[in-house]
Amino acid sequence: MDKYSELVAFLHSARSRSFSAAARNLDLTPSAVSKLVARLETRLGVRLFVRQGRTVALTEEGQSYLPSAEMVVEAMANADAHGEALGEALHGKVRVHTMLTFARHQIVPWLPAFLKSYPGLSVEFHIAPQYEDAFDKGVDVAIHSGALPSSSRVARKIAASRWIVCASPEYLARHGRPQTPADLQQHTCVGFSFVSEWNVWPFRAEDGTTYGVRPASVVDTTQGEIARDLALDGFGIVRLAEFHIGQDLRAGRLMPVLEAYQDPAKEPLYLVYPGRKHLSPRVKVFCDYLTERLAAQSWAQ
Repeated sequence: MDKYSELVAFLHSARSRSFSAAARNLDLTPSAVSKLVARLETRLGVRLFVRQGRTVALTEEGQSYLPSAEMVVEAMANADAHGEALGEALHGKVRVHTMLTFARHQIVPWLPAFLKSYPGLSVEFHIAPQYEDAFDKGVDVAIHSGALPSSSRVARKIAASRWIVCASPEYLARHGRPQTPADLQQHTCVGFSFVSEWNVWPFRAEDGTTYGVRPASVVDTTQGEIARDLALDGFGIVRLAEFHIGQDLRAGRLMPVLEAYQDPAKEPLYLVYPGRKHLSPRVKVFCDYLTERLAAQSWAQ
């Protein structure tokens, strides 16, 4: 009897609250998942789920059993990870969920050297502007900034970045510099088209308190890279992370504005893992390589 398959089917069903969704993640049929869960319930002598049409919900017994099942499956994953490390070379694909801006400006520059050092590895990017839990879809690690939703995942801070209000010299020559945050309402600004704290620009008052301004944006986008391109073309004022536009600021392609009101707080960047213990060696070496590169960046301190 394959007790491990029963546990995996149980965990995926508990997380997705659906046998059908669990089946898609496991590449099984819904009936196969249902049978595995039913077999587990028979073996334990308790009902773990309440079936509610197309969805399922954990019973009190199922909620009590969930932590133990997670520990067993995690232990099996750790055993597999240690086994993977027994080979002389690292092999496999590292699936990374992150923002386009971070991938392009903080991973791609060193990625060729990394893959040359570890020729048995490959990297697959899953790009999204905000964090989402995609570990059940095969993602190995997520790299995102800002507030993360509460979950059982493990998040480790690896850096912190300021967000800078800026524009191109061409834009400022044509339209002048805003002197106070309130002046932004008379300027062309670019924002994000999804619900996010990034659409409220924080500024520091003379008494040291922080307050937010929501500029009336002319263009909204899901990707910070589009906002950067518009700013570089002289279109308007943006507020973007220093890890994204640091080189543009140093080269003078973008210039900070409202510096007297700059919010001193930095936004943290996190590595998010699915479990609490050992990472697969292929994932660990990628994360270690990334952490070393970030440690050398002045903006990340």
